[in-house]
Amino acid sequence: MSQTDWRKSVVYQIYPKSFNDTTGNGQGDLNGIIDKLDYLAYLGVDYIWLTPIYPSPMNDNGYDISDYYQINEQFGTLDDFKKLLETAHQYGLKVMLDIVFNHTSTDHTWFQQALADPESPYRDYYFFRKGRNGGPPTNWQSKFGGNAWQYEPNSGEYYLHLFDVSQADLNWENEHVRQSLYDIVKYWMSYGVDGFRFDVINLISKDRFEDSDAIGKEYYTDGPRVHDFIHEMNRETFGDREMMTVGEMSSTTIDHCIRYTQPERQELNSVFNFHHLKVDYAEGEKWTESQLDFHKLKEILIEWQLGIYEGGGWNAIFWCNHDQPRIVSRFGDDSTEAMRQRSAKMLAIVLHMLQGTPYIFQGEEIGMTNPHFDKLSQYRDVESLNAYDSLQEAGKTEPEIMRILAQKSRDNARTPMQWDDSAQAGFTEGEPWIEVSDNYKEINVQQAMNDEQSVLQTYRKLIQLRHNYDVVTYGNIEPLYMAHDQLFIYRRNDEHNSWLIIANFSNEAVAIPEDLDTTGQTVIENEPDLLAEGKIPAYGAIVIDQ
Repeated sequence: MSQTDWRKSVVYQIYPKSFNDTTGNGQGDLNGIIDKLDYLAYLGVDYIWLTPIYPSPMNDNGYDISDYYQINEQFGTLDDFKKLLETAHQYGLKVMLDIVFNHTSTDHTWFQQALADPESPYRDYYFFRKGRNGGPPTNWQSKFGGNAWQYEPNSGEYYLHLFDVSQADLNWENEHVRQSLYDIVKYWMSYGVDGFRFDVINLISKDRFEDSDAIGKEYYTDGPRVHDFIHEMNRETFGDREMMTVGEMSSTTIDHCIRYTQPERQELNSVFNFHHLKVDYAEGEKWTESQLDFHKLKEILIEWQLGIYEGGGWNAIFWCNHDQPRIVSRFGDDSTEAMRQRSAKMLAIVLHMLQGTPYIFQGEEIGMTNPHFDKLSQYRDVESLNAYDSLQEAGKTEPEIMRILAQKSRDNARTPMQWDDSAQAGFTEGEPWIEVSDNYKEINVQQAMNDEQSVLQTYRKLIQLRHNYDVVTYGNIEPLYMAHDQLFIYRRNDEHNSWLIIANFSNEAVAIPEDLDTTGQTVIENEPDLLAEGKIPAYGAIVIDQ
């Protein structure tokens, strides 16, 4: 794959803490990643993205950074990271780092100096404001619950934290802040990293602090100078290099995402949005027992596909990450082994035939499931533990709460990677920091590599198709039969190919629409002779070259 053809690439996300442990302490590490690079080369991905590996109190799993220039000791050393980079490059794999520039940990030296001396220049690195009427400066709400302002008794002022109280928001209006952050990007570029994922990067522009009719996000989401700031970062750091950049965009819009990713604007390569992963939130509420709204899922995916394509921008496409439940348990069916395999393959085909850069989260490629924990003691995620308390206060019963956690907890994605059928799934020789899913003897990499019909082999073929056929990367998208209650049907077209994608999201066989022409050459399907009887079986999926 040529350097300039990054749009044909596939990214594999690694959550280092749960990937592979070489020390026996129950937590993954950088050497564990190095040991598995041959597997990732076998899978065929182009980039690996590591969630934050910097020093951190880990109040938000590393997204609360206390030192941007070092490696967290629990993962290894700077020398280990250099070896990881060097070895990855030998395998033809590129490495992306995750950087959080909306906020730092309150343990960061900048914030500590701001606290120690109200006259310090570092005070203006953050948002310290006087209270109002005996309370916080505004009524904005933190994304983790409660008011977004924390009282600081030494100065009698409040500081802004859109996330955890230990994550103080940085003031991008201050030019010294911006230059300090750009220096961090250049520092890691000097080691030869190949890209960056920027956490909640569309929240960095804040210049009005007023009460909100809602929770305040209208004052900082895609804020007034956000495009100027990102363009400046591009110009000052990675803009003249072949770098993969992706921005995580919170509560964003298509119009903004087109602007973030149009090449001529020189901001970012691509964007994550999460609208399609809220289609099982009852009335917008995450902590509810709710099923997939299939029509809403199709509508959102197609709206973004068409909008970004027509605007000349670029999507990052994904089902899973470290904050999302396992997709085969969520939108598929893990009730039997046959349905798990078929629905995992179906979901893979649907996503990887869309336009954009696909992201695979560790274990997704072998069809790992939610662990189906049934005791609170099995959970580690602070968000889940807080939700338990809130749901109890709301009057939910214990069985109801445990069902909701089993469906929605972020810990669903964070159980250890299942490598083989040995103790602890081959993840560690010690006691893992979070329990391994019970089904690791049946679902693991070793088993998948030895089975020609495994979910893993479907992912490998989908990656090869993206590399080899331009229609997957550059073709337009043509939605079909959007009103259908069970089938997701769309077409990808360019001047050489027209590929028809048909996927059944239901657990029953469904008749193919009578007026749909299904003649042509099968490109990929998740069961042999899928359309033999004019029906598509439960969770069936096929791509036909017409």
